[in-house]
Amino acid sequence: MNQSLSVSPVLEKPTTINPSVPKKPLFIKQVIVLVLEMLLALPLGLTLLKFHFGGIAWIFGGIASGTVILQACRVFYQYSPKPNRTARKVGMGLVGLTVGASSAQADLASAASGVPIFVLLTFFLLLCGGFIGYIYSRLSKINLLTAMLATVPGGVGVMAAIAADYGRNVTLVALVQALRVTTVVLLIPFIARSSVGSFWNPQILPVKSSLFSLDPSQLGLLCLVLLFTGLIVYLSIIFKIPAGDFFGALLIGFTINHFLDWLPFVGNIHFSPPPLINLIGQMLLGITIGEYWGEKPSFSKRTVAYAFMSVGMTVITGAIAALLAMHFTTWDWLTCLLVTAPGGSAEMILVSLALNHNVEIVTTGHLIRLIAINSSLPIWVFLFRRLDSQLSKPA
Repeated sequence: MNQSLSVSPVLEKPTTINPSVPKKPLFIKQVIVLVLEMLLALPLGLTLLKFHFGGIAWIFGGIASGTVILQACRVFYQYSPKPNRTARKVGMGLVGLTVGASSAQADLASAASGVPIFVLLTFFLLLCGGFIGYIYSRLSKINLLTAMLATVPGGVGVMAAIAADYGRNVTLVALVQALRVTTVVLLIPFIARSSVGSFWNPQILPVKSSLFSLDPSQLGLLCLVLLFTGLIVYLSIIFKIPAGDFFGALLIGFTINHFLDWLPFVGNIHFSPPPLINLIGQMLLGITIGEYWGEKPSFSKRTVAYAFMSVGMTVITGAIAALLAMHFTTWDWLTCLLVTAPGGSAEMILVSLALNHNVEIVTTGHLIRLIAINSSLPIWVFLFRRLDSQLSKPA
């Protein structure tokens, strides 16, 4: 007994951390990882441009870059960074600014006339999403709230954050959401390419002009617009506003030139975001999707199979909604598919922008769906938690 007592202090001593060894701040590590991801995403995007991916090549390059860098951090440095949600919000802000400025001169009358059908399609997709979540829950033997958060197309970061708030399986929610977004982002451009056939001529972001050319007269205005966009992103982070970064930046891009025309002391100045803004925004969106794959722990084959099943059902639901849209509107198949594709909304809007294909209709449809999903989430969470408690009661 005396020997064991004398040994115990020696055994406890190595578990203490040496305070003289400074830890590298988490922020510095995140910045280093993000810089490496951006540096890798650039050549990957350039390579994909050679295969005629068009302007959306930067999203795909970002997905591959985020996956590779995070896996490298885990394997070689035993460092497992979490997906950078701030980077995604910045990417959403930059993309929203680009889309808003591109749609400022568009005829929104046709898009506004389609609001009833947008609402109908959104209701259909939400109803089907709840039904898919219920089926997924029963088959995979997980609780209903986790299944709903995993299957409703509301964004990887938002749904994972809600799962964490309610003590649910965050990694499973992130897995299904990341699988859905990745599937749609990879699948829809190929379907679009086959749909338009020989008319496929996607916009290409010219890299040299994006990186090295900037009109000096636009520099001050660009800094001002980016300042307001950064403020919008910051407020959305502080107040946890779902998709507030995208909405706010979209509004800034849409109204900035109207505001400049209204000012009496400003001449004929027209603001147009340089291609570099779109390029960086796309890469950040892709990187944050890839990061969810890079940090994934191992799942059983059964879990992955059920995740693929739920994603497949969600994609099929989007296709059915596209057929409904074709029946009730005069839109072509590609427009209906882009409107009803189950996210990510920013990525689908970017595809329509790259194809220059009814951007105002696709943007309006996804904005209405984002508003509906984010505003109804508290109701869905409440209902599924109640149903969870009812089903978990012993008979």
